[in-house]
Amino acid sequence: MAGGVGSRLWPLTGTDKPKQFVDALGTGETMLQSTFHRYAQLCPEEHIIIVTGDSYEQRVREQLPGLKDFQVIGEPMRRGTAPCIALGAATIKRMDPEAIVIVTPSDHAIFGIEQFASDLQQAITTVQQHDWIITLGAQPTRPDTSYGYIQRRDRVDGTQNLYRVVTFTEKPPVEIACQFITSGEFYWNAGIFVWRIDVLERAFREHLPAVAESFFAFEPGDALEPLYSQTESVSVDFGIMEKARNVYVMEASFRWSDVETWTTLYDATPHTAEGNTIIGQGIFAYDTHNSLISIPPGLTAVIEGLDGYIVSATPDTLLICRRQSEEKIFKFSSDVELQKIMQR
Repeated sequence: MAGGVGSRLWPLTGTDKPKQFVDALGTGETMLQSTFHRYAQLCPEEHIIIVTGDSYEQRVREQLPGLKDFQVIGEPMRRGTAPCIALGAATIKRMDPEAIVIVTPSDHAIFGIEQFASDLQQAITTVQQHDWIITLGAQPTRPDTSYGYIQRRDRVDGTQNLYRVVTFTEKPPVEIACQFITSGEFYWNAGIFVWRIDVLERAFREHLPAVAESFFAFEPGDALEPLYSQTESVSVDFGIMEKARNVYVMEASFRWSDVETWTTLYDATPHTAEGNTIIGQGIFAYDTHNSLISIPPGLTAVIEGLDGYIVSATPDTLLICRRQSEEKIFKFSSDVELQKIMQR
């Protein structure tokens, strides 16, 4: 799934440069490229299908040259993750009606690639043997209110890391998130699902029949815009996962972050002895602590005397704000965009 915007990392990201297309972690690869290469270790590259916004199709192909025509599907409008998954699954079913499908966001960070591959192989083996939906849950480290949470029940016999799911909760208030962490029964929802194609289609037909009827009848060459204009906007979590009785959560042995905000990016990345996250090469920090500094190639930054700040530069924008003021970034970006519009 590569259709998101990720505007909360402004000015690094925005409508014209969604998070999946930028190198948020400073690794030399965009988030999309890292995700593609991660899964290419689990299956042939031609088995990877990317569903994105139709305005982003060319950008996907530029960042991942060599993809076949069928590997990139452009949605004419955003309708949530359920239609996105149904569209990709319908494409896969035509290729292999016995396929095992892994659904994953394209813009999340994974730390511990060997553990990641081991967990996914275990999930694949499990769904080959059972009519189950497996979702991966990451161990929470703080009461983050921007994440979804999965509550587990009893552990599956013969396993060390697989549990029946009790509930899904989207972005709880901080008081509830604190209770979740204290209970020890909750994981962060990593948004990664593993299921056989027949189990996937059956779940859609049972819980989202209108979506299933539309998308699993879709044929190559059919126009997508009429289909999407008549489709409800719904997430797979709300539409299926919260209702299905065959959902199990696997406790991830790798570290995960959705890198959705500057705070999650700071928490996900290594820190210097002064507590700084440094993303970029030409950065000179003096008497600076607990700050996140992101500078693109070709620019040099000299920073002195900051504590607890976000510093992010792009070729046309510089952001300097307190980390504790991150919730104001939407206002900052809106004000900047409004001024640009007025100056045209």
